[in-house]
Amino acid sequence: MKEIFIHHPYSQSQIPAEEVVLVLGYFDGVHIGHRAVIEKARAIAEEKGLKLALMTFNHHPSIVFNKLSFETMKPLATPVKKGEIMKELGVEIYYVVDFTSQFARLSPQEFVDQYIVGLHAVEVVTGFDYTFGKADVASVEHFPKYAKNRFNVTVVAEYVEDGEKVSSTLIRSLLDKGEIEQANHLLGRTYETTGIVVHGEARGRTLGFPTANIDISRDVRLPRVGVYVNRVKVNGKWYRGMASIGYNDTFGDNLSLTLEVYILDFDEDIYGEEITVEWIHYIRDMVKFNGIEELIAQLESDKRFTLEFDMKDEKLG
Repeated sequence: MKEIFIHHPYSQSQIPAEEVVLVLGYFDGVHIGHRAVIEKARAIAEEKGLKLALMTFNHHPSIVFNKLSFETMKPLATPVKKGEIMKELGVEIYYVVDFTSQFARLSPQEFVDQYIVGLHAVEVVTGFDYTFGKADVASVEHFPKYAKNRFNVTVVAEYVEDGEKVSSTLIRSLLDKGEIEQANHLLGRTYETTGIVVHGEARGRTLGFPTANIDISRDVRLPRVGVYVNRVKVNGKWYRGMASIGYNDTFGDNLSLTLEVYILDFDEDIYGEEITVEWIHYIRDMVKFNGIEELIAQLESDKRFTLEFDMKDEKLG
């Protein structure tokens, strides 16, 4: 897959010359509804003997259009993970557009001329709710007006699961509530967090539960505060683990948010290593314990639950 980062205005020399099927969308998380759009485009590309291209943005358009914060709109996949999924889905040319205020001011006609025709698209595939042009002024119904017979448009209907539209907003809500299994189902994959192991307070080791403290300073979206069953990938190998997202309430007030992972059957120095944490099941909320003994007893209970939890896959061997 060829990945091309575009900053407006771009140089035509960046754009491969061949005609393509172009998929349009932000695709936050690349959930099962998004996959249906991409799979439809792939089928058209295969039928017509064209390359499959996809154009997305480096951050959510609402950050520019609605002045929402990066914190509010943290993505459901890192840029690297998003690119990996696109490659797995058969995307051959992957455009990532820098969504700046200048880009956001493009009129619908300018957007079509520069970012559809300019990318040599002869077939365009998008979801039913795609909008384009400054302040989202144009919707999919307006494509014929601006296309001027230069390309065909296929609009994929909304993806409904149990009577509800599958959306990134719904998945963010599920993660915020700790409904991990349903979020994973709608994503079509296991939600994950990747980060570097850093030095923490080392309290876990004194309690008999040495944890890997993960740097969460990156733009990553975490599930709700609590304790979870996890899979943890270290140096290419998967382990069973339990993770806590919280503020270490038992040891003080107003502490910063931390992500700590206790990796079962593991005792190696991994400071500075990048590890991946997959979120499997929400166990419980965080609790401020009355003492160390009470905390240790609860951790032992959490460990037993984690050991007995059926992961239902073969990653752990």
